[in-house]
Amino acid sequence: MLNNKHIDLSEPRVMTIVNVTPDSFYDGSRTFTEEEIERRVAQAIAEGADMLDVGGYSSRQNADEVSVEEECARVCRAMKVIRRVCPEVAVSIDTFRAEVVQRVVANWGDCIVNDIAAGEADSQMIPTVARLGLPYIAMHMRGTPATMQSMTDYSDVVEEVHNYFVRKLDELHSAGITDVVIDPGFGFAKTLEQNYALMDGLHRLNDLGAPILVGISRKSMIYKLLDCAPAEALNGTTALHLEALRQGAKILRVHDTREAVEVIKIYNQLNKSKQEQ
Repeated sequence: MLNNKHIDLSEPRVMTIVNVTPDSFYDGSRTFTEEEIERRVAQAIAEGADMLDVGGYSSRQNADEVSVEEECARVCRAMKVIRRVCPEVAVSIDTFRAEVVQRVVANWGDCIVNDIAAGEADSQMIPTVARLGLPYIAMHMRGTPATMQSMTDYSDVVEEVHNYFVRKLDELHSAGITDVVIDPGFGFAKTLEQNYALMDGLHRLNDLGAPILVGISRKSMIYKLLDCAPAEALNGTTALHLEALRQGAKILRVHDTREAVEVIKIYNQLNKSKQEQ
């Protein structure tokens, strides 16, 4: 629930990234001024985005540190534009800081919280989300963006991510957070090979009973494999999006809205054809 409205996940949905940062890994996603934000938001809505995901702190490896004040200023700049352009759209805030969540809610109303650290970077995050009654996206990651790629020792990456979410969901439900989405954290503390093993076994997370968000758009698991730049990784992204949907993903977090909407339309038609046979 968000603003007392149900977000229907009976069919997959598209969450479009709005990066209010100067240093996100894909430069095509960077929007820093109000004019840039407005263009991106208007385009995303026109192309069929169901949700927007606003981030003011890049989580790429070796990204610059950002103060709480600067992160809040960036996120609130985007929220000001979003609430003017499309006041009814569901908005997710990509942050691991409880203070950012509190300020956004105080100024702009309820939001979804998208936390790459799943409450482990800020001890106040889970109590804050519970107190405010917000939907929560918990992502699997080891360490921090600065250290994560030295923490990729898994015996079975899918099993360990699954077991992590068994514990995490219990923690979140015990804290009083009822609306939880899980994100297996593609690209976070996983090698290229582990990312593909995780995609191949993603269906093993379906028994957890929580909707699955997949964020693979233009990531290194695609552009390194294909020996191209992030700007050239859209085709690979679309191919993996279809596989993620086949494996049970309910939310695609994307840079490219139209292409994601189209792949969901194709996936839904395939499912309809199967049911009619």
